Amino acid sequence: MRNGLVLFTSDRGITPAALAVAGEERGFDTIYVPEHTHIPVRRDAAHPTGGEALPDDRYTRTLDPWISLATAASVTSRIRLSTAVALPVESDPITLAKQIATLDHLSGGRVTIGAGFGWNTDELEDHHVPPAKRRTVLKEYVEAMRSLWTDEEASYDGEFVSFGPSWAYPKPAQAHVPLVVGAGAGPKTFAWIAAHADGWMTTPIEQDISAKCALLRAAWSEAGRDGEPQIHVLIASKPSPDDLAGWAEAGATDLIWGVPDAPEDDVLAYLDRLATKLGLRADAGLATTAGSVA
Repeated sequence: MRNGLVLFTSDRGITPAALAVAGEERGFDTIYVPEHTHIPVRRDAAHPTGGEALPDDRYTRTLDPWISLATAASVTSRIRLSTAVALPVESDPITLAKQIATLDHLSGGRVTIGAGFGWNTDELEDHHVPPAKRRTVLKEYVEAMRSLWTDEEASYDGEFVSFGPSWAYPKPAQAHVPLVVGAGAGPKTFAWIAAHADGWMTTPIEQDISAKCALLRAAWSEAGRDGEPQIHVLIASKPSPDDLAGWAEAGATDLIWGVPDAPEDDVLAYLDRLATKLGLRADAGLATTAGSVA
């Protein structure tokens, strides 16, 4: 399993670029950053944890994910660049396709998109996204962006995205930019992933992850997909050796370790401890294996 770092970015603490450099030096495989364009003060949508209040004020202070990852790309050469999660439907799809293609082109093909449907329906409505249709909107965005990334003359005609034959460059360095969907497990989510994405990212409150991995793989097979889905496990509490072994057996491909929103020196000390516990090395490349976490 690959090991990644997720920084809940804000205008405080370590910067994404500094974290990316430190993570790459210590043998981590991926840096992830989140996205919220804004948080409406009046909010009817409940947080996924079920609470009425936001659990962290960083929701109101998140940095732009693509600019954050661009700064990280400019000072690194190996670590992959991802989101946990981005909200594509809150941007113009043509412009977003250009941003992601440019980042992938300039980084040498290091982008993985972690996308969500959007739990904050009030936020979505400010972007004129009907909450009840957010899965359809994301499907159209993905299809339209893939046309812009791969077709010489791209076009799309959908309910929410429509544009005529167009030229769009640069194309991403990767022939296929991976898309991993972060959402609560269930038949509807797994069917969507099997039809439109490359894998699943767990939520912070996910339980019985190994059993849910089996359900995803069944949906994948039923959809006639080749290969195996990526499975990114977001570490929400200290896992036991049995947890790690069980996730590996269930087909998890990536572990995502949280990074504190703290001054750079404190974060670097934390990364040193974590890398040591995981047995990572700077020359381990992209095939590091999670070890036991004491």
